Amino acid sequence: MTEVFSKAILQKIEVNRFIGKVNGTRPGPSVIFFGGIHGNENSGVVALKKLFETLRPEAFCGSVYGISGNLKALEIHRRFIEKDLNRLWTLENIKKIRSKKNPNSEESELLKILNIIEFIISYNQPPFYFIDLHSTSSKTLPFITINDALINRKFSKQFPVPIILGIEEYLTGPLLSYINQLGYVSLGFESGQHDDISAINNSVAFINLALKYSGVLSTQSPKMDNYFNELKFQSANLNDIFEIIYLYRIHDGETFKMDDGFKSFQSIHRGKPLARSNSKIIKAPYTGRVFMPLYQTQGAEGFFIIRVIPPIFLKLSSWFRHLKLDQLLVILPGVSWANKKQGVLQVNLSIARFFAKSLFHLLGYRHRQVTRKRLLLYNRERVAKTAMYKKEQWYW
Repeated sequence: MTEVFSKAILQKIEVNRFIGKVNGTRPGPSVIFFGGIHGNENSGVVALKKLFETLRPEAFCGSVYGISGNLKALEIHRRFIEKDLNRLWTLENIKKIRSKKNPNSEESELLKILNIIEFIISYNQPPFYFIDLHSTSSKTLPFITINDALINRKFSKQFPVPIILGIEEYLTGPLLSYINQLGYVSLGFESGQHDDISAINNSVAFINLALKYSGVLSTQSPKMDNYFNELKFQSANLNDIFEIIYLYRIHDGETFKMDDGFKSFQSIHRGKPLARSNSKIIKAPYTGRVFMPLYQTQGAEGFFIIRVIPPIFLKLSSWFRHLKLDQLLVILPGVSWANKKQGVLQVNLSIARFFAKSLFHLLGYRHRQVTRKRLLLYNRERVAKTAMYKKEQWYW
């Protein structure tokens, strides 16, 4: 049993790896929530604890799980002990960790969570929904982050909050990127600022709406309208889909300090001073909105910049993907398959560097630089288990 102290409610709560697990009286989907993957973000843990105190099997169908993330870090209210648990989930890294005789603290946590995920998928009924609950160091509207697969877009659009695409291009090894590679619906929910009571309340609202939209809870309730309206209010009626266009990455040995007063989704213009790096002024390289500015000591991402994706671009990308036009990309010079089954393209940058990144985005590809001359692009559509979700109401 781990004691978690919530500064938002000034209370200690006790949690195990399973915050809760309940099977409904009728068959149905499986919804899996994670809380506290970062140990200083316990609003999701508190919200899940509240949920399982009231959830009754006769009220829903399917299965609901609440899973604690980094238990050791949660106990001391730190983001991580040795390594960021939410940056370890690559196939290559997992293979290495599994072969280790003495994994470190976060690697041990990963192995335990991975075993649970594999068990749930093996012994529960599809469709599966994986939801990771987080909070941020800066003030923020509540928002969703997703890997760019159409099943993620469609499910996420039911919630009255902004949606952020493209984070997988900038972060290596998040838990949800690993689950996306397995093909399941997965999304992250950022509920608010650490230790703010609204972060807990927003998580409670989001969790309940997720149970409704997934089909686990089929009964109508005035509470659901209240949850929807509360999230809509908290997100200031902003429900656009945004794309990350820039990340300021903090390097080893760098002293980084964000200027005071910035909050996520705040509009900024190119050239605006945003932070200090070793006392040197860092200015915004683009006009857009600042996103997740760092106001904590741990973390390697100083700030992001995002922009709204035009609706016509979203429609085009959906059409192109349904038509599987990505198969034509290998006709382009310098573009070839690295793994067609997994939807991985490789690009020779000495030949194809002139191709616009937006072209690949339209067709569902997000890039990962491998070397100075070689780029790998990953397509979530080719691995998405779309057929699993086609009968769900939200899909159409």
